[in-house]
Amino acid sequence: MAGILIQREKQVFRKGADKFDMSCEKNSTAGSVSQRACVFCGSRVVLYPIVDALHLIHGPIGCASYTWDIRGALSSGRQLHRMSFSTDLQEKDVVFGGEKRLYQSLIELIDKYKPKSAFVYATCIVGIIGDDVDAVCKRVSNEKGIPVFPVHSEGFKGTKKDGYKTACEALFKLVGTAETKDIGKFSINILGDFNIAGETWMIRDYYNRMGVEVVSTITGDGRTDDIRRAHGASLNVVQCSGSMMYLAKMMKEEYGIPFMRVSYFGIEDTSDALLKVAEFFKDAGITVKTKELIKEETDIYLPEIYKYRDNLKGKKTTVYVGGAFKAFSLIKALDVVGMSVAVVGSQTGNQDDYARLKKMCDEGTIILDDSNPVELANFSLEKKVDIFIGGVKERPMAYKLGIGFCDHNHHRKEALTGFKGMLNFVKEVHSSVMSPVWRFTNRK
Repeated sequence: MAGILIQREKQVFRKGADKFDMSCEKNSTAGSVSQRACVFCGSRVVLYPIVDALHLIHGPIGCASYTWDIRGALSSGRQLHRMSFSTDLQEKDVVFGGEKRLYQSLIELIDKYKPKSAFVYATCIVGIIGDDVDAVCKRVSNEKGIPVFPVHSEGFKGTKKDGYKTACEALFKLVGTAETKDIGKFSINILGDFNIAGETWMIRDYYNRMGVEVVSTITGDGRTDDIRRAHGASLNVVQCSGSMMYLAKMMKEEYGIPFMRVSYFGIEDTSDALLKVAEFFKDAGITVKTKELIKEETDIYLPEIYKYRDNLKGKKTTVYVGGAFKAFSLIKALDVVGMSVAVVGSQTGNQDDYARLKKMCDEGTIILDDSNPVELANFSLEKKVDIFIGGVKERPMAYKLGIGFCDHNHHRKEALTGFKGMLNFVKEVHSSVMSPVWRFTNRK
């Protein structure tokens, strides 16, 4: 296949033409310019939505560019997570060490902003010069009386997925440090939703209407005190499995809390998620309320969604996302309006994920693991797709190719979760695909 590096041949599969032998869960191939991000990026994706925590990047100022309000994670209270704090290490600090600067920065920021907790992100240069970030965090925690956690997110240690794990390890130290006696038996933690454009609020409302108590949201619109008592919930409901399965598994092992993987994207998956939670509690009242909620929401939004089907039927898409679980939901959601997925891939999928994608996709669909711009561009043009659904790194590429784009990552400002979110998604896809601007472009 054109544009494929020899080392990546087993990370590309064309259904119907190739024997299924996907290679995945490996380091990016040198020279492929992977769409993946670094360890720090992964850790801040998970932790930054904790809105009453201080987030301090220990490293050069350039790393702080990853944090300046580039995510749509909203807060119902404090906005501390939107502040871009960095120790701004200089050449002298690299030579003589940056521990003193880190200590002074933490003391000053904690005194000024009075956070409930603090997370210190050690970036690449800190791992090289050997600053004892753990010791500084422990000292400041003892002096200021709040938990201060080191987050070892040096980029050379791996990829964005390794950052998820590092973040979960920091979160796990916070869980289990508060009382849980007032938590009821019909209670859950929402894991892996980051309140992009207010989506956590929508999900929490569904559970409230079902009669299920939400103990904590980890981490969308998250609160330190709620996370501290998260071990008192009866169930962990995990949406973004790539980022939060580590935490769910640790909480099951330590506290015996079961977990289930769900998706709140699309009518079908949202309904299934709510019903699965209702079935877990085996309570007739919750089950009745859940079915009533699903019927009420479906009756409102499904007729509106179907209005766009005539224009969208037969249109083709490229889907490239972080976790493969999101791709499953997108394929089902697009099918509701008659759209097909011609190219699909993820940054962090495993063998089981790609086997499931193979079953869901049509003949000829191209499945990619840890792809790069050359592959994504070539395959999108080959398949003559009408829209690219991905993240912020894919947007410029799609527009340069003369292809419509829909942002399905952390940078959007429109809620795509749940029943109303499905309508928002279809509207956005429709407006992009049907825009008259594409008749004036020449696809390269």
